[in-house]
Amino acid sequence: MIKDKKIKTFLDTLASKSPTPGGGSAAALVGAMSAALLSMVGNLTIGKEKYLDVENDIKRLLEKSEKLRADFEELIEKDIEAFNQFMAVMKLPKETKEQKENRSREMQNALKDAANVPLEIARKSLEVLNICQEVAAKGNKNVISDAGVGAIVAEAAFESAILNVKINSGMIKDEKDKKDLNREIEELNRLVKGKKDKAMGIVLKKI
Repeated sequence: MIKDKKIKTFLDTLASKSPTPGGGSAAALVGAMSAALLSMVGNLTIGKEKYLDVENDIKRLLEKSEKLRADFEELIEKDIEAFNQFMAVMKLPKETKEQKENRSREMQNALKDAANVPLEIARKSLEVLNICQEVAAKGNKNVISDAGVGAIVAEAAFESAILNVKINSGMIKDEKDKKDLNREIEELNRLVKGKKDKAMGIVLKKI
């Protein structure tokens, strides 16, 4: 699987003519990096005498960030699978009326899957941002900048994922499905607003 390959291999493939991995997988990778940065801050805080009073909180946050990192790694693969399925549908025969109808139906299903994967990446990115402030507030001050980078990168993963949702949802014909996607995008944008800045405010005060 692509997530098990070396970073250089991933980047070389990303830069090549191959359509996968693409922007969705890149967003998931960035999300995994944001979660990993929070985990690093947690791991460098646990066991330090100066932070014993918050150790249980940090352990709880570390458990969340590691779960999110694993989720993002799976989403790298799921995004590739969704796009490959879309490309397979594109190759379906369209000679007869029945074939055209089947291809159109399968195309819509593939587009929904292709939109839902980056939507899940956006949700997970929001979850990372939801714990950034607490990690920044309670984490080891010596690596507090990494909590800030985690917040910045999580927001980038979120914005990248939303962009991938939009490009796929734009081709969905079912108006209800399209409205549902747009409604969730609006809600996620509302929830994510200001979270990175709040985390950065904590970080900058400690530097």
